[in-house]
Amino acid sequence: MKYGIAPSARTDRTQEIATPGQSRRSRLSYGLVARSAYVFALSFALFGPCMAAEHLITLTAEETAHDDGLGNKLLAYKMVEHKVDGVDITSRYSSAATIPGPTIFLTEGDIAHLTIENDIPGAHDNPPHVGISSQVSIHVHGVHYQIDSDGTLKVINRVADEGAGVGPDDGDVLVYPYTWNVAPGTAGTWAYHDHNYITHNGAEQKGLFGAIIVNPASAPQYDKEYLLYVTDDAFWGMEIDGTSKAQTKHGVNPSLSAARGDNVRFHLISLGTDIHEFTLDGYRWADPGTTNLINRTAIGPLEKHVFEVNANHSAKYRDKNFTNNLMGMRGEFNVE
Repeated sequence: MKYGIAPSARTDRTQEIATPGQSRRSRLSYGLVARSAYVFALSFALFGPCMAAEHLITLTAEETAHDDGLGNKLLAYKMVEHKVDGVDITSRYSSAATIPGPTIFLTEGDIAHLTIENDIPGAHDNPPHVGISSQVSIHVHGVHYQIDSDGTLKVINRVADEGAGVGPDDGDVLVYPYTWNVAPGTAGTWAYHDHNYITHNGAEQKGLFGAIIVNPASAPQYDKEYLLYVTDDAFWGMEIDGTSKAQTKHGVNPSLSAARGDNVRFHLISLGTDIHEFTLDGYRWADPGTTNLINRTAIGPLEKHVFEVNANHSAKYRDKNFTNNLMGMRGEFNVE
């Protein structure tokens, strides 16, 4: 049994370069530009991190009491601890493992250090067949990281089995650490999911998925936020209070709530293989990146759609794709 190795830091050095063919004036201009760039980079290095936050996060994966209808237990992530600059904010998360997993709020410029643990029964026993993995991992989209924070198996990343549990190449790992650099330009809603359980595809379909929301420093505040993961046969979702950030109403086709006049934000993340047609009855919203008002959106595998509305009436959210609508992909948006 061993521990994962934390990523090492790298430092890049700015240099002035003048080619032999340059004139003295062009070399001087180049040198001034290079020095200015160096001073800017140094200033950012010295003062930028003071404005950013450091997150220390521990997640675990557990087996749930629910199954997929065929006797196979569903799996879920649980937040064990989350501290921001030493302040414990773990209470905003459910004390149980949930599907979807915890939604982690970050701000551009932050650094997040995560540790994954594995509490799935048998995770630290030898797998029944050679090449089968009992590891769980966290593979995130959208933010920056070194290759040893990719959260994949060695067969993919060529470095290590980057998760907790028994991997096919590196044996049993008790816990595994990741570091995310939430760099400028990474604002958005991004999925994270397992990539290691059983095979290199992971156990996203068993419930091991969640999201991070990266806000710019000047982001507006919302009264409520809703995460809806659009899968092939249901919406999996949660509701987040805009003030306390408390996360509730996890599960399938959740009934969402708002007070009349609330400014709310929906985050749609498509999982699975289907093309969906999302609508929120009676509402129109700005199509992201445009000034066009729309009342529905098509969303396919690995796509996302984030929009905001003013809550002024109750409605149903639904997938109007014919077969998915027949399967009951709809839920309530209750405004009081």
